[in-house]
Amino acid sequence: MTRLLSLLLLLTLLLPLLPLPSLAESEGEIVISEVMASNGTWSGGHAYDWIELHNTGTKSVDLSGWGLSDSPKKPMKWTFPEGTRLKGNSYLLVYCTGEEMAKGKDSTFYANFKLSTSGDDAILSDEDGQTVCALSFPAQYGNISYGIPASGGDYGYFESATPGKKNEATVYAARTSSPEILTPGGFYEGTVSAFAKGPEGALIRYTTDGSTPTVKSPLFPEAGVEIKATTALRVRAFRDNEVPSATVSATYLIGEDLPVAVVSLTTDESYLFGKKAGALAKGTGSVPNYDKPYEYPVNIEYFDEDGMCLINQVGSFTASGHSAKQNAQKSIALYARKAYGPEYFSFSPFPNRDYDQYKSILLRSTNSDAYSERLRDVVFTSLAEPLDLCYQDARPIVVFINGKYWGHYNLREKINKYMVAQWEGIDLEDEKTVDAIDVLARTGSDDYVQNGSNLDWLELCKFCKTKDLNDPENLAWVDERLDIDNLFTHASYEIISGNSDITNVRMYRVPGGKWKYLLFDVEASFGSGSDTDVTPLNNYIKPVSAKYAAFRHEPLNALLAVPEMKARFLTRFAEVLDSSFLWPYVEAHFAPWEEILEQLLPRHNQRWSNLTMKRWRTNVNATKYYARVRPKKIVSMLKKRMKLTNDEVELYFGEVQQKLDTLNTLTK
Repeated sequence: MTRLLSLLLLLTLLLPLLPLPSLAESEGEIVISEVMASNGTWSGGHAYDWIELHNTGTKSVDLSGWGLSDSPKKPMKWTFPEGTRLKGNSYLLVYCTGEEMAKGKDSTFYANFKLSTSGDDAILSDEDGQTVCALSFPAQYGNISYGIPASGGDYGYFESATPGKKNEATVYAARTSSPEILTPGGFYEGTVSAFAKGPEGALIRYTTDGSTPTVKSPLFPEAGVEIKATTALRVRAFRDNEVPSATVSATYLIGEDLPVAVVSLTTDESYLFGKKAGALAKGTGSVPNYDKPYEYPVNIEYFDEDGMCLINQVGSFTASGHSAKQNAQKSIALYARKAYGPEYFSFSPFPNRDYDQYKSILLRSTNSDAYSERLRDVVFTSLAEPLDLCYQDARPIVVFINGKYWGHYNLREKINKYMVAQWEGIDLEDEKTVDAIDVLARTGSDDYVQNGSNLDWLELCKFCKTKDLNDPENLAWVDERLDIDNLFTHASYEIISGNSDITNVRMYRVPGGKWKYLLFDVEASFGSGSDTDVTPLNNYIKPVSAKYAAFRHEPLNALLAVPEMKARFLTRFAEVLDSSFLWPYVEAHFAPWEEILEQLLPRHNQRWSNLTMKRWRTNVNATKYYARVRPKKIVSMLKKRMKLTNDEVELYFGEVQQKLDTLNTLTK
């Protein structure tokens, strides 16, 4: 008994000295394990900054009411919703969007602040506002994350970001400066010796297959790299204890005699054709790779007709289009992204635009080589030049990918909020206004909101469907919200051209402005039989009460029920015919495209082997036939559909019909 008491006394004395379970083991310890302040991983048009939290303990921690902030003075800028828990040894991502957003699917969190690339703070507080973890991080590199190595230790830069996953084992204090390719890319007649140099103390490595150089890539030889055929050269610098540099690229076009501008794209084959994620491949999943919303890094060079390199920068790319994505030669959208380099493409490639910078551009193929001319969309879009109607400008180009000839494309403006902003004279630097532009497709329903909101649009359509616009107050209400002349111009254009693809309708509105239409993808215009095809006409002009199809017909037809609006529409219809569809004007727009494609298509057809020059010429001639004949017949078709009187036809169309009968009549 005495011995037992002695042991108990001894344990009592030693107990304070024995190790207790750590906080991590008992309650869990939450740390800010990784941050990204210049995200280059784009999905669905967004690449938000993010903060990663790691529960280093073994037990779950309740984060309800905990706060995140980028300001020590305001540590609770954003708080976790009730019921948020982080399991032991698990990770949680919070996207820093800079705006109020509801929690997304799968417990995706969106904080109402952004992180600065010039250096910032990330502060985690508990529900009482007490600081749990505070990180002050230095200036950040594009698409490089900053955090704690997997085994713990000091913060630093990672070579590869691991959002929501275990961090890499090694961090670095800095990133190696980029090397310089001394021999400029461009057009050469014979063999080229390309030279490059890197920062002091660094090794430079290179590839010629489009892949990003790694530590296993060959060292760049002092004697230079000898290039005998068209090649995309990539160079990267490596220095001990630093994240490898950004990759620089240059394309050498050897013996290429081309009459048009060239776009050269250089990137890893896995981004292009990888089964798992290649953007130009179908892949093996239930959703084709080319339909996924991801963007991948790519080096973009643009050489004008004189061989001058106007841009050479890293941006991002995706496959573009809808059904045409299934074609072998896919359209490609290119984006200038600040995380990779300049946030604009600083050049002016389009003949009818005086803009000197772009956020995005489109390399557009066509829907089907077997049935197309590769010029229909660009020619018929260009007919809108005299009209106050937003349209995509274009020019023919040739594309190379990783040094391989990829064929003829048409360089286009890409329809998005930035294109609308430029058309409407809004400075792209005015981000708040640009972000507030509404851009809708098709019916404008939730599935077709490209940017902004559709609430006012849907309200307008409902109003037109249910209200009599012969009431002056109702008409004024619509006129305050809808650019009526713009609607009449767009509808006239689509009806005259016989555009059978009624899904290609786009509407937009700038802050403080009215709803307008823009011209988009008129490749289905003036097709086979379109000289007598009334389908496009019937799609546009029908009872307000009729069920809408791929676009909302109610605004147009509610207005046509008002006599003064009907007269205004018929007047505008005649003006559009006169300005854009008289044959001498149309023929002049065909001529330069025919001339250049006759030079480009023989090689293009060898590359893709599904269009012959004979078939191309047949298709072009057929399209020109319908473009000449349909406008001449459209007035009689409109008369029948709208039940116009002979006097109305003479009043609105007498003069232009005489021009059409003279100028658009076929001659032997």
